Amino acid sequence: MSDHFSGPRALAGPAGDICDVYAFPSPERPGHLVLAMTVLPGATQDSSFSDAIVYRFRLRPLAIKEDTSSFSFGPPESELVLACSFEAPRSAAGGATPVQDGWCTAPSGEMVRFRVHDEQGGRGNGLRVYAGLRSDPFFIDLQAYMESLKTGRLAFKHPGQNSLTGFNALSVVVETDCAPLLQSSPLWAVVGETVVAGKIPIRLERFGRPEIKNVIMSMKEYDQVNRDLEIRDLYNLEDAFHMSKDYRGAYRARLNANLAAIDHLGGKTDWPLGPDGSHPLTDLLLADYMVVDVSKPYAQESSFEIEQALLAGRPHETCGGRSLNDHTMTHLYTLLINASHGPQISDGVDQATVPASDVFPYLAPPNPGPPNWGAVAKLIRPQAEAQTGGHS
Repeated sequence: MSDHFSGPRALAGPAGDICDVYAFPSPERPGHLVLAMTVLPGATQDSSFSDAIVYRFRLRPLAIKEDTSSFSFGPPESELVLACSFEAPRSAAGGATPVQDGWCTAPSGEMVRFRVHDEQGGRGNGLRVYAGLRSDPFFIDLQAYMESLKTGRLAFKHPGQNSLTGFNALSVVVETDCAPLLQSSPLWAVVGETVVAGKIPIRLERFGRPEIKNVIMSMKEYDQVNRDLEIRDLYNLEDAFHMSKDYRGAYRARLNANLAAIDHLGGKTDWPLGPDGSHPLTDLLLADYMVVDVSKPYAQESSFEIEQALLAGRPHETCGGRSLNDHTMTHLYTLLINASHGPQISDGVDQATVPASDVFPYLAPPNPGPPNWGAVAKLIRPQAEAQTGGHS
């Protein structure tokens, strides 16, 4: 379910659990890049951001290595970081909702302050920042996908049932001027992270492309090398721009096995494995960051388009990245199951509970009376227990 509850640690500590990350040129203000992160699945009106966690976006310039169908990113000194931190909530007079303030630190070190839930957000230093409770923009028929895995054949229905109907999440939205980015490159890698606040920023979670962990990495039964290993917690600790060598073989084995299993859901093989058992998408997806072209205009349906163009050996046509209303699962299923060579593969869910808007802060207002935690657990727990031997 995108990155909601992506492993036992996320289930145990949802405050730092990233639901989704989005990166897209602003449809409201051309020449600006929007970065959005949703956290704390199933958040309520009483939820608040943790003052012990930094919610940050990391960006590095990219180049296309056409001879190897891959990307290369810039060195550490080329990295730009936009980091949002929060004060502890303060009690309000008369029993009103507690007040929480926060600030976003720009790559220059300058800060933009804002108040949580303020629709206008904070402005300054080329940034516009919002943080607060919003309707969860992700949509997927999770039960239909799980049934597909169980039967080995696609079980999608039309229409499908959005498993996240009515849910909310805490959201951070940062809009930044593209002009400084274009001085380095039109193409950028984007990663969202939650890290522990303080002098030792221990990584809690990281998010590059959607569904790398929950759709592609979560199943153990196909992996003949690491069948007993819950690999997602290890993966969350990795630096997307500097993956350690210690577990790289384990990640590759899991992707090789699971990508092949997902390919077979279509009833045929569209991604033949290499002589050593490597799946053609493994290296591309392990370079796990969202790819966005800030020189191109906003496009709603652009997720995975730059990667598909790279694989096809053609120039990309869109901004890539991922917009809030993008049919991400359709693009992903189509890429993984028929290599984008056949009709699009949809789970029958066409939109979130409430579609996002084209104006800041873009995400829809929170849903009234969202389902309780028990309803969330009912969706997630069967998948989690399947991966942890019945313990979650």
